[in-house]
Parts: sequence; C-alpha cells; structure tokens
Amino acid sequence: MLDIKFIRENPERVKENIKKKFQTAKLPLVDEVIELDKQIRSLKLEGETLRASRNELSKQIGILMKNKEIDKANEIKATVTQNNQRIAEIDPLLEETQKVLNQKMLVIPQMVDESVPVGKDDSENVEIEKYGEPAVPTYEIPYHADIIARFNGLDKDASGRTSGNGFYYLVGDIARLHSAMLSYARDFMIQKGFTYCIPPFMIRSDVVNGVMSFAEMENMMYKIEGEDLYLIGTSEHSMIGRFKGQIVKEADLPITLTSYSPCFRKEVGAHGIEERGIYRVHQFEKQEMIVLCKPEESMDWYNKMWSYTVEFFRSLDVPVRTLECCTGDLADLKVKSCDVEAWSPRQQKYFEVGSCSTLGDAQARRLGIRTKGENGTYLVHTLNNTVLATPRGLIAVLENNYMMDGSVRVPKALQPYMGGVELLKPIK
Repeated sequence: MLDIKFIRENPERVKENIKKKFQTAKLPLVDEVIELDKQIRSLKLEGETLRASRNELSKQIGILMKNKEIDKANEIKATVTQNNQRIAEIDPLLEETQKVLNQKMLVIPQMVDESVPVGKDDSENVEIEKYGEPAVPTYEIPYHADIIARFNGLDKDASGRTSGNGFYYLVGDIARLHSAMLSYARDFMIQKGFTYCIPPFMIRSDVVNGVMSFAEMENMMYKIEGEDLYLIGTSEHSMIGRFKGQIVKEADLPITLTSYSPCFRKEVGAHGIEERGIYRVHQFEKQEMIVLCKPEESMDWYNKMWSYTVEFFRSLDVPVRTLECCTGDLADLKVKSCDVEAWSPRQQKYFEVGSCSTLGDAQARRLGIRTKGENGTYLVHTLNNTVLATPRGLIAVLENNYMMDGSVRVPKALQPYMGGVELLKPIK
C-alpha cells in the first residue's frame, strides 16, 4: 500500500509502475484515488471550518444572551443549527469516501525496485548465479515418489481417505529425514543470530489483509468456517502480524526472527495437485526467516537472507541457482524478490525451493508497524525468506543423494539429527 501523498505527487510514476507489472486494468485507479483524496481533504477542511465557526458563534451567543440581545442570539443559533446539520452530513460521507479510497489503495501495487527486470510472468525471470555443479549421474534417478516407496516412506492412499488429494503420510526413515532437515534449518538460522519462534497457525482477516494482496488470499488461504480466522500459508503472516499497531524501539532494529510452522495452501490456479508425489501439496512445513529493519538497511538484509538459503542447501550437497523475479511475477506488495531453485538430476532442470522478498514499507503501512527515531516516527521495512519448505526440500535432498543401489546418502549436516546414520537403505 502506497502513501497517498506519494501517489498525489507522483501519479505518472505510479502509472508507469503499474504498466511495468502488466496490470493496465488498474491504471484508472490512480486518478480515482487522487480524486477521492481531493474530496476527502475538501470535506475535512469544510468540517473543520464549520466546527471552528460553531465554537466561535457559541461564544457570541453566550455574550448576546448575557446582554439580553435575544433576537440576535436566535439568529446565530439558527446558523449554528445549519452548521450542525452540515457536519452531520459530512461525517458519514467522509467515512464512506475514506473507506472507498482505502479499498482502491489496497489494489495499487507497491513500487518495484529499479533493479527488477521487466517481464510478464515467471517465464521471464532472470538467472543470477549457479552454486554447485548440477551433476547428472550415469544411472537413472527415479521419480521421488518411487524413491520414497522403496523405504515404505509415503502413504497417500490413507491420506486420501482421511483428508483427500494433496495430503500425505510420511513414514519411517523418510519422515525422520524430513524432521531432521527442519531441525537443522532451525539451528542453522539460530547460528546466524536469528531468534527462534513458533507462531500461531491461524490469523484474523485484518492481519491477512495487512500481509498480502486480496488475490493472493483468495488463491492461498483456507478460512475457518463461522470464524474470523484463516490457516496461515506461511509463518511470515503471523510473524509480521505480531507487530501490528506497534511502535518498536529503534534500538531493537533490526529484528531478526526465524520461525517454524505447518503451512496450508489451497493452490488455486496451480498446475495441479500431484496424485502420486509430494511436490505440490495442500500442507507442508517450513522454516522461515523474517526481518524488520530501518529502510536504509533493507537491501543489505535482502542480499544476506537469500544467501543464507543458498548456503543451507549447499551444506546438504544440493546444487542451487538464484533467479531474479521479473515485474510481472512480483506479488503486489513486493519491492524485489528472488527465488532459490534446487537442481533436479532426474529432470535435469532446477525447481523452486525458496523465495526471498523485501516488501519495503507495504506491510508496515497496512499494519501500522512503526519505529521512533531522532527525526520522529516512521514505518519499518519488512522482509521474508524461506530457509526450508519441505517436503519440496526433501525431494531435492533425496534426488541429489540417491545412490545406484537405491540407497540414499545422508548429508553430513543432517547426520547428528539422524542418530549418526550415514546411509538410508531401502526396505524393498
């Protein structure tokens, strides 16, 4: 959500930003909000003028009544009555106009960083750098569901009966490896100086509206029937919501947090929930990192954060690359974003395992998250990044550590979380 003053003073820049995001249908919104803002300021001025006049006239009435100038006092009383009637008209009109303005403001996208490449969708994202050698072994790498089946590690028949398509049971060594990755991700971020948190897994609608766009909410969030609660799609939602309406101490910035949560997503508009595998599912687990910082520090933190995800996957012997998200692939609240993708030796291509974003002051403005410094109160910047989202991360580890005999090598970093086990041997 942009500052109305910024829109008022830079309408052409805002329109150009909308064009860069290929959202031309939103262009009329700029002029509409400027006109609504003009009406609001005019109504506020009129209301303030009438109230000031009423106060002054009320004083005059008191003097006239004291001097027994009843007729003059009654004339002024009539004027005061008219003023009160107009004020009574202005207040609800002002409230309704402000509501309409806010609704339209929520739809105008955040200004993207000048470094973001212009493109229509994710097909035009730009590769930044590769880390690690994307090797292809001489032997065949099976589909991940088939790898897991050799360990009796996946039961989708049962989850279909209990929960439907898009859910799963992980079992045995595979479940243990999955949990080991999450525990390692937690400790990895703690060692980076982040504070570990477990947040609420449900949030209210005012928090949802503060952390994401309406379109994202419709495509992602599960709503609890009969209650003002939504299941989170990522712990970023409740972690940022934690600071709603707060003035954090400037001395406490940056606030660096890492959070664990299950995540729930409808995946509306996705390329299909997989029948056999666990690449795209309705439920997964995630270790996230969240930063609240001063505006001038946000880009430095952005670069640190995605580099931590690269370092994490490289420590698991998984080659990765980073992709710069183009303008058309950025959600409306994002200023800049990049994806971390893991190498799939089976498909011989990369697939997304994490995403890092700086949202500038967009979430802070919506949620009223501020800090107070020497030059007054100002909005903080918020950033988020995936450390590990799994079972997708699990797939990357399984494929890149799969051996010719069907066993899976346990990366050294995970062995302490697996009781020292170095190799997972298939049951069948």
